[in-house]
Amino acid sequence: MGALDMVAARVAGGATVQFRPSGSSMVPLVRSRQLVTVSPVDPALVEVGDIVLAKVAGTVYLHLVSAVDAAGGRVQISNNRGRVNGWTGHAKVYGICVSVEGVPRPRTAGKSLP
Repeated sequence: MGALDMVAARVAGGATVQFRPSGSSMVPLVRSRQLVTVSPVDPALVEVGDIVLAKVAGTVYLHLVSAVDAAGGRVQISNNRGRVNGWTGHAKVYGICVSVEGVPRPRTAGKSLP
């Protein structure tokens, strides 16, 4: 189980988690090792442009929602460089990034679960 799998398990269990993801696929929205805060989310409320913690084809990503299929109960996950990771069901969307280095992300109010 990788580090993001462990974070996803905690968020899926209802915890708001802070961690420092590594990699460059989300630059400039999230730079490698920046502190992010991820809260459990109501997947039905996520929109294109939200950064979510989700599992796609067996891998957990902290990536962008690039498309929403509300009728199908799924979202498309992509990095910030145009690569599409794929579609995933609402059950595998664990959390939403509410801040990066303490700076609140736009349009996240009301999307977190209590």
